[in-house]
This record gives sequence, structure tokens and C-alpha cells, in this order.
Amino acid sequence: MHRARLVSATVAAALCLLLPGRASAADIDDFNDINNVENAGFESGLSDWTCSAGSGTAVSSPTHSGTGALRATPAGQDNARCAQTVAVRPNSTYTLSAWVRGGYAYLGATGTGTTDVSTWTPDSSSWKQVSTTFTTGASTASVTIYTHGWYGQAAYYADDVSVYGPDGGGGGDPEPTVPGTPGGLTVSGATSSSVSLAWNAVSGATVYNIYRSGTKVTAVTGTSATVTGLAASTSYSFQVTATNAAGESGKSATVTGRTTSSSGGGTGLPKHAVTGYWQNFNNGATVQRISDVPSAYDIIAVAFADATSTPGAVTFTLDSAGLGGYTVDQFKADVRAKQAAGKKVIVSVGGERGTVSVNDPTSATNFANSVYALMQAYGFDGVDIDLENGLNATYMTQALRSLAAKAGPSLILTMAPQTIDMQSTSNTYFQTALQVKDILTVVNMQYYNSGSMLGCDGKVYSQGSVDFLTALACIQLEGGLSPSQVGLGVPASTRGAGSGYVSPSVVNAALDCLTKGTGCGSFRPARTYPELRGAMTWSTNWDAAAGSAWSNAVGAHVRGLP
Repeated sequence: MHRARLVSATVAAALCLLLPGRASAADIDDFNDINNVENAGFESGLSDWTCSAGSGTAVSSPTHSGTGALRATPAGQDNARCAQTVAVRPNSTYTLSAWVRGGYAYLGATGTGTTDVSTWTPDSSSWKQVSTTFTTGASTASVTIYTHGWYGQAAYYADDVSVYGPDGGGGGDPEPTVPGTPGGLTVSGATSSSVSLAWNAVSGATVYNIYRSGTKVTAVTGTSATVTGLAASTSYSFQVTATNAAGESGKSATVTGRTTSSSGGGTGLPKHAVTGYWQNFNNGATVQRISDVPSAYDIIAVAFADATSTPGAVTFTLDSAGLGGYTVDQFKADVRAKQAAGKKVIVSVGGERGTVSVNDPTSATNFANSVYALMQAYGFDGVDIDLENGLNATYMTQALRSLAAKAGPSLILTMAPQTIDMQSTSNTYFQTALQVKDILTVVNMQYYNSGSMLGCDGKVYSQGSVDFLTALACIQLEGGLSPSQVGLGVPASTRGAGSGYVSPSVVNAALDCLTKGTGCGSFRPARTYPELRGAMTWSTNWDAAAGSAWSNAVGAHVRGLP
């Protein structure tokens, strides 16, 4: 970090007397570090910078601070190198740093006259600082600093580049001043364990500190944050400050946020819930309208939203012809009627053949914007993530948080990973679930079409048994998810999946084993989880084709859980 120019004229004069060869007070700048980079924050576009093959552009979002940042995109054999020649002094040490995000990002300096340096970081969905130092040679008057990405990787962003050290005489950006106090602090949402906050941006701020009851609890680079780990039905006070290299602002006005009750959170769901997928197509199961779905289902997941030609974006088209002439207006009216009856209707993204890919900041933004647009157009309460062909934890987390910021605390967010996706917390699906835990409603893992899997005790269990359901659920329950975020996903009939069907009585036994410690097989969990959310089935249509045997039995049983 640089040293501020705090030397007074008196001290300067004194030093001139003490140090031979110092002719004037102006020379005291030799002892003060400055940022020698010009247009360090890209507030003036790409002025003073040169990017290879036209790879760079100045953007207004996302930025680390101020109103500008660099976005550079590697293409083909070009690594998106953006460089500036900076004036320096010989025989001097400098600290080179930059804030980066997005794809792989490299930072370095050449022409130092000694040892050229570089550093790098892998892709990141949030801003992170990279830094290195170099020493100039005896005759070095300038160095070239640069950023670049990596071949075939996503675009990277850079902001607030600095070369701190003795003034090289080439100018440079002025040193920062302490930012102003943030204004507009509001509570934007709450769950049973978290409160979400938002505030106005402050010019020159690089980081915002969030205080709960006077104690700093987290820091973020954006203008919103979610404070987690709170008690249900409890009021908390919050303040925010803005910081940069010069220091921290005063604290904002205080706001009070109150968490919701623990049963159902802020979503309006019952403590225990049943989820059913509704098929927007005819594959031999009973064709239904939303109004035909039995009342036993608390969450109805409309399958599926489809990928578009825009990376990350999704759309939904009602299969009116396949559903016997079901019109969009009738569909929307049925959704509203279910919601009036206390049910939630969400749109599911993915499925076995889904090709939605969220793997960079742009596609994450497209995903969030398009899902929110569907929520507004059709009245959906939220989204279900059912991506069976890979998931990027970093950017899906970014997308879901962006969606939550738009939709507010009533958002219903569910997931339906395959069993292999939840075998370990190191798996990307599991990582995503944990990273959005504060806004996550339920994970209904698919306990079918998987074959044998490991339980939390390290033993192998075959699908189609009570042990398979309980021992695999235990991995999620002990791996960081709250019991209220875990549901058992099973087929509604033997035709609903290729393998893994179990009778409703087996599902109910597994629910009892996990919540009450009764009905267990050979596997018995070390403790019970009375807050367990419930169960899910594929699908309401296959359930109807089997005379609603699944929803009649499991739905009633879920209602009676502790």
C-alpha cells in the first residue's frame, strides 16, 4: 500500500538542511509513493492503454470502483493483452497490483532492467486483488505493465491498476481520498436465518463493510449483501461504511431488519412440503393442466424452460398443441389460482436433455435476467435447477444471487441434482447449493436412474430401498445443508424413471427414519432431523397415470411429520 503525502513544508525544509544534495522542498517527493499508472481505473475508456487484436473495451459494469473497468476477451491465438508504458525511476522498488475478476487473469511488468515479474489468478465471480513487486535497473526510466487472459478462457475484467513507488515524472492518477458515508441503506429481504441489505454506491469506494449491532460481520465490493447465521424471528440493526486505500468512511444511518419464522421462512411454504414436476409435453403420461394437479403438491415445478441462442438465457413456450389446446391465458390463470390456494408454481430449467450453460459473467447475467422475465410474464414464484449435464458453481451462484436480488425474499429456489452430484461437498452441484444456502428453499435429489451409491457411513447401498434414501440423504444433512433444505426425490410410478422406483410406503418409512428415528432399515442415522422438508416426485403426470397413488399416500404422510 502506498504512503500518503503527509510531509509538510516545514518538514521538507528541515530535510533539505539535513540531506546533502537536496536542493529544494519539491525534491521531497522522492520519498513519497504515488500511483504512476495513468487512467488506472479506466474512467477515461482505454486512454493510455493498448489492447492486442482489439480485444479490450471499457465497460461501466461490473466495476471494482468508480464508473469504468476493462473487459478483455481472449480469442483464437490472442490472449487479450492490454498494456501501458509507465514512467519510473532507476534503482527503485515498485508494487504492481490490480483488481480482477472473470476468466483467468495475468498481471505483469516487462522492461524493468532487472527481473521481469508476473502473477495470475484462476477465474473468479467476484473481484480479487493480484499483486507483485519489481525493482528497476540503474538506467531504467520506464516499464511496460500488462494484463492478459488465457487462450480459450472466458473474458476477464481489470480495474484499479497501480504501480506504487517513487514518482517517475510521467504523471499518474491522484491518490485516493477517504470515501463518503454510504446513503440509502435499506433492508431488501429476509429469511429465517438471514437479512439482505442494499445501499447507494459511493464514489471512490473499493470495499463496503457491513456492521451488525456495531460489530463488523462481512465486507463486499458491491452495493448489496446478505448477512447470514441469524436467529429466526429476531430483529437486528445494521450499518455500512465505505473504504479504499485512504481509509474508512463514517457509518451510515442504522436500519433494522427482522428475520422470519423458522417454519417456511419467508416463502410462505409449510414446514414440510411436497414437490411435483408438471410436464409441459405429452410422453405417454396423463396430460394435465395446472388446475388438474392435486392439492397434495405444495410446489409445482413446470418442466422445462429451454435454452436460447443467447448464452445462459432461457425461455418457456407452453406446448398448447401437445396439451390438448391449453392456452397461455388459461395456464396463467391456473397458476394464479394455485397461488391463491397457497401453492407455489416455479419454472424448472434443464432436465435430461437440457443444454443451458452458465459458465461466465455474461451468461450468468443472461440467466438471471431471462428467468426473472419468465417470472414476470407467467407469474412463476421462482426457479428449479435441474441441470443434468454439468454446472459451474461460480457462475451459477452468481446467476442465482442476481436473480434473488431482483425477485426478493419470496423467491422459491429448488434444485434436483442426480445422486452422483451430491456424493461429496467438493462436487460443483453441492458447492452451488452451499454457496446459495441463505436463499435456497430445498434440494430434492433424484434417488433414481443412478445404480448403487455410497451412503454417509461409507457403505454402498442399492437404489430402491429405505437405506438408499436415508443413507444418501444423510450426506446432504451432515454436509452443510439445513434439514429444511433436503427432500427425497423419487419416481411416481414404475414408468416415471428407468430405475429406482420405490413404493410410497418405502418413501414414508424413509421420511419417518430421518425425522423420528422409526421405520429405518439397516442404516440408522446418528440423529433425527424433524425439520426435513419433505419429498418430490417425477411427475404429477405419472402420478395421475397411476391413480394418484403416490400423492395420496406420501402427501398425507408429509403433512403428519413432526
